[in-house]
Amino acid sequence: MLAPPVQRLVTELGKLPGIGQRTAQRLAFHLLRVDAEEAGALADAIREVKLRIRQCEICFNLADEPRCRICQDERRDPSVICVVEEFGDVLPIERTQEFRGRYHVLGGALSPIDGVDPEDLKLAELYRRVADGDPRVREVVIATNPTTTGEATAHHIAREVRDRAPDVAVTRLASGLPVGGDLEYADEVTLGRAFAGRREIV
Repeated sequence: MLAPPVQRLVTELGKLPGIGQRTAQRLAFHLLRVDAEEAGALADAIREVKLRIRQCEICFNLADEPRCRICQDERRDPSVICVVEEFGDVLPIERTQEFRGRYHVLGGALSPIDGVDPEDLKLAELYRRVADGDPRVREVVIATNPTTTGEATAHHIAREVRDRAPDVAVTRLASGLPVGGDLEYADEVTLGRAFAGRREIV
């Protein structure tokens, strides 16, 4: 029913994560309604990020220069490294304004069943940073997702870092009940972690 160029646009938009067929059609029709300048600005932005954005040579976050803005920032503490699975995980942590160290983006999580082994991730680069860091790394904060693969990755990293640098502290983000959540809606794993991580009220 759609003209081939419109159908092609719908098909390409439908490949984006979280975009179903109907949403892809709505986006395509929106792009057809806007003027050529606005549609061209979107096309130019997509082209620019594909041409200019690369991985930071230190932490593998997104960058438009050899080093990302965080690795360039002299105010950040290079002795504390927060390990995340994907570069999209950096932004939520940054929004908390609680972490002032630097990052290491793995590019995924260990999943042998899916064919993702240690050599497929930026693990060797992390271990080099920990062993050869200047200044010396004193803490590795593991912020992988609280999933089966994220937990397996966290345990693997903790074991390897302790073997290579026993004096480096390895920590894991706390997990448990969200603020404002009700106990009746919490699953057993979340509730169990909340109990395990309980603290004295002061």
